[in-house]
Amino acid sequence: MKTRLLGTALLAGLALTATANAQEFDDRWYVTGSAGMNIQDNDRGTRDTPFGAIGVGKFIDPNWSLDAELNYQNPNKDANRDLNWSQYGISLDLRRHFVVEGRGWNPYLLMGLGYQRAEEEFDAFPNPVSPGEREDGNLAAKVGFGAQGDAGRVKIRTELAYRADFDDQSVNAPNEDWFGDLLASVGVVVPLGPEPVAPVAPAPAPAAPSCADLDDDGDGVNNCDDKCPNSQPGQTIGPDGCPVPVSIDLRGVNFDFDKSTLRPDAVAVLGEAVQILQRYPDLRVEVAGHTDLCGADAYNQSLSERRANAVYDYLTSNGIAASRLVGPNGFGESRPLENTPQTLPQCKSETNRRTELNVQN
Repeated sequence: MKTRLLGTALLAGLALTATANAQEFDDRWYVTGSAGMNIQDNDRGTRDTPFGAIGVGKFIDPNWSLDAELNYQNPNKDANRDLNWSQYGISLDLRRHFVVEGRGWNPYLLMGLGYQRAEEEFDAFPNPVSPGEREDGNLAAKVGFGAQGDAGRVKIRTELAYRADFDDQSVNAPNEDWFGDLLASVGVVVPLGPEPVAPVAPAPAPAAPSCADLDDDGDGVNNCDDKCPNSQPGQTIGPDGCPVPVSIDLRGVNFDFDKSTLRPDAVAVLGEAVQILQRYPDLRVEVAGHTDLCGADAYNQSLSERRANAVYDYLTSNGIAASRLVGPNGFGESRPLENTPQTLPQCKSETNRRTELNVQN
C-alpha cells in the first residue's frame, strides 16, 4: 500500500515536467501558510485528519526555491477516539519550478527531508497508569508536486505530497518500520519587503558622427563619397570630390561608321556629363564633333556637325541651358586622335569618330 502510494506520487510529479524558461528573479524572503487533509496510512490505526503548516523560504535561483516548514496534525484513533494521537514536525523542502514567462500558473516538483515527532496515547490495561503515552521522534522524507500562481501581492500554492514517516516504535503497529501519509493542501506565499524594481538602463552614448555628416575639406562632398579629401579652395569639384578636369572626358561618345545617331553606350556617358553640368551651374562647355579619315573633307565636315548636333540636342533636352553650350561645332577630320591611312579599311577609326565637351575658361 505504502509503496504503491509513493510510486503514484512520483509518477504524477514527473508528468508535470515541462521545459523551464527563465524569468525575472525575485529573491525576497517569504512566509508561507497552508492547510489541507492528511490521509493517514491505514496501518497507523488512525483516521484522516486536517493539518496545518507555516514556513519561511526564498528562491535561490529563478527555478529553485527552498522552504523550512513546521507542520501539525491531530488524528483520532480508530479504536478509541478518547485517546490522543498527535504529530508535528519540521521539514526542509526543495521545489523545482517549471516557469514559463507570461503563464499564470506554473507547476513544480517537491522533495524534502525533516523530523517528525509523535505523541501517542494507548490503553495500558491492566497497568494502573493508563492510558500510557509514547513520545518519539524520527526522520521523515517527502516527495510531491504542485502548482504556484500569482494573486497580486501573494502567491497561491496547491500541492499533493507523499510523506514517509520512519516511525518504528508505533504501539498500534509494532511490526511496521515506517508509515506513508498523503498530504493534500492549499497555501499562500507572502513575499517580505518591497517588490524589486528592474534596473534602469543607462542612457545610450551619443552616436559618433557619421562620415556622411562630415566634410573636412569643405568642398561640398561628404567624407564617405569624397575620393579626393584634400581639395583646395577655388577648384571646380566633381561629385566624387575630385577636381573636374579642364575637358570633360567624352571619349566614350563614339559613333558607328558614317552615322550620327547616339549609341546606348554614348547615352550612358552623356548622362554622367549632365550630372556634372547640373552640379556646377557656372561651367560652360563647347560641343565639338569629329570624324575619322575616311571620305571627302566636305562630307566629313557635315557628318561631324550632325554628330555635334546629336550631343547638343541630348544635353538641352536633359535640362542643360543652351547658354552654357558653345557650338555645336563640327571639325570634320581635322583633329584625329590617331593617325590612320585615308584608305579603307584602315581609316575606320572609332576613336576618331567622336564628340567632345571642352570646358571653357
